[in-house]
Amino acid sequence: MSGAIRTLPGDWSPPAGRPVDLVLRTVGERTTHLALGLAIRHIRPRRVHIAENIQPLARAVDRQVHIDHGDASHVVHVDADCLILEDMRPFLDANDLAYVDCFVHDRFRGRVHCGVHITRTDLVRAMREVDVEAEAPAAGRGPMLRPEAFRRHLARRHLQPDVQLKGFHILHDHFQHYHHIFAKYALREVRSRTESAHAVLKSALLRWGDDLDFVVARKAIRHSRSVVPADVTPHALGRYLDGLPELAARVVGQLRLPDRPPLTMAEVRKAVARAPRPHGPAADRPKVFSLGLPGTATRSLTEALHRLGSDLAHYPLGAADLAALRRRDGDFPALRHYDGLTSVFALASLTALDARHPGARFVVTVRDTESWSRAVERLWDTGWPAGAPSAERAAHREAAHLFRTRICGGETFDRVRLARVQQEQLARVRRHFARRPRDLLVLDICAGEGWEKLAPFLDRPIPPGPFPRA
Repeated sequence: MSGAIRTLPGDWSPPAGRPVDLVLRTVGERTTHLALGLAIRHIRPRRVHIAENIQPLARAVDRQVHIDHGDASHVVHVDADCLILEDMRPFLDANDLAYVDCFVHDRFRGRVHCGVHITRTDLVRAMREVDVEAEAPAAGRGPMLRPEAFRRHLARRHLQPDVQLKGFHILHDHFQHYHHIFAKYALREVRSRTESAHAVLKSALLRWGDDLDFVVARKAIRHSRSVVPADVTPHALGRYLDGLPELAARVVGQLRLPDRPPLTMAEVRKAVARAPRPHGPAADRPKVFSLGLPGTATRSLTEALHRLGSDLAHYPLGAADLAALRRRDGDFPALRHYDGLTSVFALASLTALDARHPGARFVVTVRDTESWSRAVERLWDTGWPAGAPSAERAAHREAAHLFRTRICGGETFDRVRLARVQQEQLARVRRHFARRPRDLLVLDICAGEGWEKLAPFLDRPIPPGPFPRA
């Protein structure tokens, strides 16, 4: 079996911090040494485990989920192509969720979530128990193309109903060796054969210049398209993926490109100075709040706002946020880490949030009454997953109770009453902003509205790719 996992001696955790482990996965990326040092500096882990040169990826994932993390609260999994340039510790000490996926700035695709994952240890253990062979036949190529995401999805659904997203100042896929770029973008092309993923890759290609990184990535995409047919069998696809490292080295060797010297922090600082963070530090960004009722495409809006650079907490961080919901004072601790809140937490606290955050922007998602009613009926009795800690499940029950009684007017599902509530809540929001219409956007995502209204409202350029439809 290729590769190994080694554990570094030492403990970098702060005295009052919770125990957090770091797992760095590397196949010899040019950024590996700096990625490790920056991750230790900005995560301050209790233990550091390095998964070195374990291939293919499915084998690396299987090995890493079997690492013993003892009584660690969470594990931060970091790919060696990620350079963490922001202190993550305050968030790590506040976050209780089972899984948070991190947005990064990708050299080729812009703002995407990949490469750094914050995973609670019970979810890591649950990933260990997933029977990949039994689940794989019904999942198509997913287990082969995205083995870590596939395994995590199956385990997460018993602990947390959806993925929480959070942006950090992290560079992804910058400064890499050319053969690693070739291997990644040959794989990226195969992964991008769904309609939405293809649109994202296509729009990224339009922005690429003539830098050698992009030349190599384009060559990899053309190669993958030419040799991997749309109807490739799983066996043939597996052979292609297993042979990618050797293929990439051979093809890039034939190009006779100049060798890249060892990466230095000076080179990183120079690149960051040329291209600073697109939206500045989180503390300087205006807050954004989603006021839509559940079932009005609030998840799609949340994903879109993330793509625009505003990180909203779809699930706030803990008991203190629930207490703020009870008090209606808008003092949500989650807002120390996020750019805004969604759904019941924001809607129920509209007046207080508006007073606390001058200059904030508010988006209310709407939907035709009939289809919204059907969506709410499906969501009405949905609880927090049974495998989650009891405190989480109790908090969700209380938040759902507050939503039903405070906003919906009753614990039972009543289609007539809810149709009236929908109109009353929208009217209440409109009245609140009657003298400040520019601070409110009414958005009907289900009817096809998207970037053309949302991006100008926030003074942001329209990002590449289709509007998310979660």
